[in-house]
Amino acid sequence: MAATDETATQETGDRPATSFDVLIVGAGISGIGAGYYLQREHPGRSYAVLEAREASGGTWDLFRYPGIRSDSDLHTFGYEFKPWRDKDAIASADKILAYLRETAAEHGIDRHIRYRTRVIGASWSSADARWTVKTERTDTGERTRLTCNWLFAAAGYYRYDEGYTPYFPGRERFSGTIVHPQHWPEDLDATGKRVLVIGSGATAVTLVPALAETAAHVTMLQRTPTYVMPVPAQDKVANLLRRLLDEDRAYALTRRKNIVRQQVVWRLFQKYPKAARRLIRSVNVKQLPEGYPVDEHFNPPYDPWDQRLCAVPDGDLFRTIRQGRASVVTDRIATFTENGVRLESGRELEADVVVTATGLNVQAMGGISLTVDDRPVSLADTVAYKGMMLSGVPNFSYSIGYTNSSWTLKVGLLCEHLCRLLAHMDSLGYDTAVPVLADPAMPTRPLLDFGAGYIQRAIDKLPRQGDRAPWLTSMNYAGDVKLLRHLPVTDPELRFSASPGERAAAGSSAQEVSA
Repeated sequence: MAATDETATQETGDRPATSFDVLIVGAGISGIGAGYYLQREHPGRSYAVLEAREASGGTWDLFRYPGIRSDSDLHTFGYEFKPWRDKDAIASADKILAYLRETAAEHGIDRHIRYRTRVIGASWSSADARWTVKTERTDTGERTRLTCNWLFAAAGYYRYDEGYTPYFPGRERFSGTIVHPQHWPEDLDATGKRVLVIGSGATAVTLVPALAETAAHVTMLQRTPTYVMPVPAQDKVANLLRRLLDEDRAYALTRRKNIVRQQVVWRLFQKYPKAARRLIRSVNVKQLPEGYPVDEHFNPPYDPWDQRLCAVPDGDLFRTIRQGRASVVTDRIATFTENGVRLESGRELEADVVVTATGLNVQAMGGISLTVDDRPVSLADTVAYKGMMLSGVPNFSYSIGYTNSSWTLKVGLLCEHLCRLLAHMDSLGYDTAVPVLADPAMPTRPLLDFGAGYIQRAIDKLPRQGDRAPWLTSMNYAGDVKLLRHLPVTDPELRFSASPGERAAAGSSAQEVSA
């Protein structure tokens, strides 16, 4: 399965190569990471990164709304192999984007990216042990076919072309501006205006303090409260270590410290949800004005980490509320009016600009339609294997990060495991690997045990996970380090084989050696 003469170069003259060992879909944080690990561990393999948009960076290039930033520290959200050197641990999108593009340029990954190339579908042939991937140029509409032995979906799990906005009665009556954060207009100026942000998730709590810097006032209207915790924008320990140690060592120590902290906090909150709720409430009380109705606006009906906690750097959301530049309203919209919205309580909120920070639309596997030997694959009928492959789908892997920790921690481990798997196949002359359920009657549950609305709206379209290894989608970093980095890649429920062409090549090689 190593690179052949046909696939050893990316380009032949003026004609782009059409056959590869590996195709990676998506040039965001997962796709760039996959490219790095692949060329480090398998320098002889040819690969390309297919990106539907005209630029790399994924989320961090797409979203342009005010204040966009990470909600995880960059010492764990960044790559293990590429130190984060900025003083800010919670970083703005422009810094993250520069970091990603610098990584791609340093390692030559950017030369493998094919922009404006949307993957429409992929068909697997067992006889050939290859995927035929249908692509479309987003600028010209031209369609082409590429082939590869392995297909890696690194496009995350939400749609880039549209966000989620629920139906609001009377919306057409509103005389002001309505905008979704995923499609923020470059010319939108909220200076001196009354802004209403609908939502209470990570996007909303980021937008409110950013808009409040110039707006007349910002109101965050939420149907249900969210857990919100202040975190330091800068990691003092990390910045101290950078002064005392070399860059790589300081980064490694900080990363280890933050991984342990994330895992400890998550486990304690899971084990002691009532105590966690009291702790978060006490922090909120200290951050908000005296007498503030904390239980009305910051006391969710669910336990901590049933949905992701919202982190606010240096408590900027709370500071904005204390200063009177922003307020929170917990209610439901009855209807839009000409000047704002009327709530079910009868109260009216006037606004010049309404921001619908109401969530994302999930799109599994980048929206690629998969076919195996002429049989369409229904994702909902598949079961996730080790959180990275799908039952019954050969030579296909995907990247979905943690929901309880930094996304990239999981992606790095998945990429490492894939590279180990490819090496194992090479050593034994296999060119095909497919997970197969030994017990088709095994009980299954949703792929992600996560209460976020964008996941729940799409849960019936996603793969499932089982009730035992290797069919579990783990959210435990320490466990995944053991499984994906150290334990053997072989498993009774992962079937290996060689296609007729590979067997013929192996036989020919054996005859040459014998002769």
